[in-house]
Amino acid sequence: MFDQRSHTWKGSREVLLAQLIRIVEQFIRSDRIRIIPPDFNDDELRRRLIITLNMSRIIQHVLDAVRQENTERLEPVFDRDHPIRSTGEMRPWYTGKPCARTKKSHINFCVYDSTWEASDASHLDTSEAVAAWVKNDHIGFEIPYLYQGVVRKYRPDFLVRLVNGEMLILETKGKENEQDRVKHRYLDKWVQAVNAHGGFGRWRRAVVRHPGEIRDVLLQGEREYQSCGGWMTGTTRLSGLPPSVCSPKAGM
Repeated sequence: MFDQRSHTWKGSREVLLAQLIRIVEQFIRSDRIRIIPPDFNDDELRRRLIITLNMSRIIQHVLDAVRQENTERLEPVFDRDHPIRSTGEMRPWYTGKPCARTKKSHINFCVYDSTWEASDASHLDTSEAVAAWVKNDHIGFEIPYLYQGVVRKYRPDFLVRLVNGEMLILETKGKENEQDRVKHRYLDKWVQAVNAHGGFGRWRRAVVRHPGEIRDVLLQGEREYQSCGGWMTGTTRLSGLPPSVCSPKAGM
């Protein structure tokens, strides 16, 4: 938690660390932590044991509260080495996984990790609401997030440009767990920051929780299709490559 806040702290690092320790200690001693079953909450030794085993979750909760209370506005933080990326920058790579050629994707093949993902990719490739899309694989689109005290990277499944100009971050996910909820909170903040910046179009995110539900997600874009002039498919420059090579067609 100290590492997450120290880069924006203008005063002494020791003062910041002391404040964070005091906040966590006060939270642990308070009555805001409820342990189930109650027997563990009433017994002080058991309570300390449960708190110790779940310390990372407690720190995550405190950090989220500190961030929310001290955030005046959301601004995107650009990567120092690669501030802006494009699908056209993806280097060719080989895979032994199932894959199929694409029409609207900026990558000539889409690699499937599941039949559900393959079905959603097919809908993206044929939907009139979609102008262009790409599976988020080897293109470097990552959302850093903190979970259980460790900084991790969230890679959503698909990036989609709709015919109405909107950018859609699409995730295929069945049952949602605690880590998924943390990922989506960080992604929501990312979307808010990018939209507030205003220089990268309008973004939103969606989660497909059941096979076939992607049709409902894209329905809004399909209704606006009649007022649009079509979509961009890109032109492949890779017709001589073997079918297991994934390479870019055009930048997104």
